[in-house]
Amino acid sequence: MKKMRKLAAMTIAAAVAATSMTGFTAFAEGETYRVCFIARASADTFAAWLTDSMKKAADQYDDIELTCVSGEADDNTMATLLEDCITKEYDLVIVQSNNNAAQAPYVKQVADAGIPVITTNPTTHQSDLDGVTGDEEVDNAVMAGTGTVDADPVEQASRGAIRAVDEVPENGNVVVLRGPSGNYHAEKRREAWDTYFFSERPDVTILYEDYANWNNDEAMTLMETWTQGGTHIDAIISMNDNMAAGAIEAIRNNSEYINEDGTPNFLAYGVDGTAQGCMLVKEGLLTATALQNAEEIANLNMEYAEKVLNGEMEYTDVADFVEAPEINADNVDEFIQIYIDNGELTEDALAE
Repeated sequence: MKKMRKLAAMTIAAAVAATSMTGFTAFAEGETYRVCFIARASADTFAAWLTDSMKKAADQYDDIELTCVSGEADDNTMATLLEDCITKEYDLVIVQSNNNAAQAPYVKQVADAGIPVITTNPTTHQSDLDGVTGDEEVDNAVMAGTGTVDADPVEQASRGAIRAVDEVPENGNVVVLRGPSGNYHAEKRREAWDTYFFSERPDVTILYEDYANWNNDEAMTLMETWTQGGTHIDAIISMNDNMAAGAIEAIRNNSEYINEDGTPNFLAYGVDGTAQGCMLVKEGLLTATALQNAEEIANLNMEYAEKVLNGEMEYTDVADFVEAPEINADNVDEFIQIYIDNGELTEDALAE
């Protein structure tokens, strides 16, 4: 896949000076480097996929020893883990924030300690650290002193939103499942739906909208409650596949939403293109999703980590963004095959 690269330079002299001020040991050729990856939550299917992919990617480098930990979607836990990275003097830290603004000060602490930091899925921005009030202009630059590997959440969500303009029935009723408040990807994906769908379809009514925090069980509970309202839901608009899967599970055996021939009487849109999401597309229950390739993100993180640790590039020059191809009924088989090839799905599971 092609990637958009946005590189911002920082001189080696400045980096060396920061390192000297903190007393952190400079890198030496031939060492084994200790890298910590902090995932946002182990129960999050994408975060779990990314964690597993990080481990596989790290195995390709003899000079990287990777430790993976989870913040369990708790900001206090995330803060403790980031502070722990300083105490344990990791050589490089990769952070997948749960709440950008909450984690930003602790990410800065790690960077200020002279430890290279790469933020990933989502990027930590300067505005996350500085805070934004009123009509103040948002600084979407990568936070100073960090690098990033990410995907564009607006591009991701726009895939489903654009097609939904023509697919959602006139005067349709929809529900919206949101990711964690304060999470960059969650907020930007929701903004994309406003831009590409709701602004184009003023006839559509949002029956219900709530935070399910990327979580399957929370989304299932919300959907069970919403269907009790008595008004048919024409479309589920979810900011990720995991929440969409939970909502779909809540109505899988509901005759109002599943026709006698097994076809759905609703539409559903997600993001991530996980194995679970692809299987739901294949089943006809998820209308479309967009791939956020955890393997590609993990491989890039480890590639850049290794280059940084061996002095081949500055970590503040790391700025790479993967694309988000749409997955739908027409092309889902090629993405399922990827998961079969990497062992996440089996031919037997596909046949069930």
